[in-house]
This record gives sequence, C-alpha cells and structure tokens, in this order.
Amino acid sequence: MKKYKIGFPVKFKKAKYPTKKKLVGKYCVLEPVNVKKHAKDLYENFSIDKKGIDWIYMPTGPYKSFSSFKKYLTTEKLSGNPFFYSIYSKKLKTYCGLASYLRITPEVGTIEVGWITYAKNLQKTVEATEAMFLMMKNAFEILGYRRYEWKCDSLNKRSNKAALRLGFKFEGVFRQATIYKKRNRDTSWYAIIDKDWNKIKKGYQAFLKPSNFKNSKQIKKLKF
Repeated sequence: MKKYKIGFPVKFKKAKYPTKKKLVGKYCVLEPVNVKKHAKDLYENFSIDKKGIDWIYMPTGPYKSFSSFKKYLTTEKLSGNPFFYSIYSKKLKTYCGLASYLRITPEVGTIEVGWITYAKNLQKTVEATEAMFLMMKNAFEILGYRRYEWKCDSLNKRSNKAALRLGFKFEGVFRQATIYKKRNRDTSWYAIIDKDWNKIKKGYQAFLKPSNFKNSKQIKKLKF
C-alpha cells in the first residue's frame, strides 16, 4: 500500500447552510434578497448600464422592464441554491448589487460565489471589494467551508482579473463546459481553500482600513 499515494486524512464536520442573517461591514451590508424591498433599487441601478454590457457574460439579462427583472429575482430567490444577497451601499444609501452562494455542498465543505452583478455605481468601489470579503469570511469562519470557488467564462477578462485580485488561485479551464445564450462557454476555475484564508483575510483587513482611503480612493492596493 505504501507505493500508492492517497490524500491526507480529513476530520471534517459538515458545514452549515447559509442563513438569512445579514452580513454587515464598514461600507456595505449584504442582505438575503427581499424582492419587495430591494427590486426597485436594483433595477434602477442596473439600468444605468444602457447598453447591457454588464450582462454579456451572465446567463440571463439584460432586463428591459421592471416586471421581467422582478420575475427573475423572485424565481432565483425561491430556489435557495443559489442563495442570493442584495448589496447595500452605506454611502449611496441604495441596493446596487447582487451576489450569491451556489453549488452549496455542506457534506464535503465546498461552496461557490457567483451570479455577481454590480451596477455601474458599485463597480470599482470599496463596497464592491468588501462585499466579496464578507461572503468569504462568512463561508470560512461562520459556515465552516473548506473550499470557496469562483468560476467564469474564460473569455470574460473582467471576471478572470477580478478573481486573481480577490485572492483566488487559478486552477484550470474546463473546455466546452456549458452552453448559454446559444453560445459555447469554456469555464475558468478559481478557488481559495481554508489553509489560504488567514493570509488572505489579513490582506483584506489592511486594505479595508479607513486610513487606506482618501476622498473615497484607495492608497494601497489589495495585497496578500
């Protein structure tokens, strides 16, 4: 048996499923989607993107009417997996983004972040970065997951770049992984695992300090 390599032993207690608890940060709050409370703000903020650029690599959208967007939000909320959050900017005082946990597998401790949709007024802000940190921290420290995934279209330059900036490690490309909007998708895989977390957490904490921002602009970049 010694000549056969096997994985290291794991003492793992089943992770928890995401709850309806809000994730509260210095700059933003993530709330489980409440269609009645959030839909109008989200639609108005997403509509800033008149050309639908932010929906190019999403399986759905863009939505040209509030009723169609509300229907989408209601349908996704009901599934529970993905588990959606609305992102509230304390500065802007509005809900201007969506993100979800998906492929939630408590038995083996894997969970993915995805369906990330940031309105133009949320993109490239401290709130945008903090929202991702809050979801990571919740997944590792509160819910007890051991692997946190990010997947995207290999042609989506913004998403691939964002994954690396946020601390994910590139793991490869699954060719012809799926079809969406009647086109092929090769899927890039990224992940953070539990042993990476402490180092990554320190990087976020340093970046998110109020002293790292002057006139809402960062002084030092996010580093790990």
